[in-house]
Amino acid sequence: MNRLMLLALPLALAACAKAPAPAEAPTPSAAPAAAATSAPTASIDETALASQHWRLEQAVDAKGQRIEALFARADKPLQLDFRDGRVSVGNACNRMGGGYTIAGDRLQVARMAATLMACPDPKLMALDQAIGKRLEAPQTIALSGGAEPRLTLTSADGDVLTFRGEATAETRYGGPGETVFLEVAAQAKPCNHPLIPNKQCLQVREIHYDERGIKTGTPGDWQPLYQDIEGFDHTAGIRNVVRVKRFTVKNPPADGSSIAYVLDMVVESEDVAKSKAR
Repeated sequence: MNRLMLLALPLALAACAKAPAPAEAPTPSAAPAAAATSAPTASIDETALASQHWRLEQAVDAKGQRIEALFARADKPLQLDFRDGRVSVGNACNRMGGGYTIAGDRLQVARMAATLMACPDPKLMALDQAIGKRLEAPQTIALSGGAEPRLTLTSADGDVLTFRGEATAETRYGGPGETVFLEVAAQAKPCNHPLIPNKQCLQVREIHYDERGIKTGTPGDWQPLYQDIEGFDHTAGIRNVVRVKRFTVKNPPADGSSIAYVLDMVVESEDVAKSKAR
């Protein structure tokens, strides 16, 4: 056994002596250029994204032609709102929304859900499909701030949609506000206002719902609202229940209110004259 081990030792040493020397490691200057990595694309500031209502200003295809299908409502341009990981579409035929993710400058919107209201204008029905199809396709997103913020979405097909930012009520008033429900009477009434002669005030009363959406309690007396509800257009003869955000106004002007009301959604509407005629 010892003799076998002594014979094996010279063979092992010879093998080591004949082994080729390892190749020298390349110096940093010899490293291939392809190995260099580019700097990652800066992420979109999602707080800034959520601070604005984004209203469609321009939309062109790869040939620079205006995408007319996205401008079916000249008085109310398409609006995007990004909040809590969801994007919602306003001023189309139906209300639409879906989850979204942003990675670098890439926006991906999940399959969108929509209400099922049928609009008599076929252009409005086509508007839903036109914006939904474009939002659900992968695209790049760019955001510019400043006094006139802009949001730009560019699809792989070359469509470029540009949106103008308008600060949300939460941004303007510096907080989330309080959600309340107001019943708005069908008719406004004269009210005393120190600066507006012959002022007509909306008549409102607060109502409450339980967690199941059922009205609870008894509404109080009608009270004049000496200011407008932002985003709400009252039509004489139509009674509405609206969900609003109520904000405290910091440093209001001497002739202004310390409370602001901003429309969130119209919950129900009733044509009082037609209801009485039935």
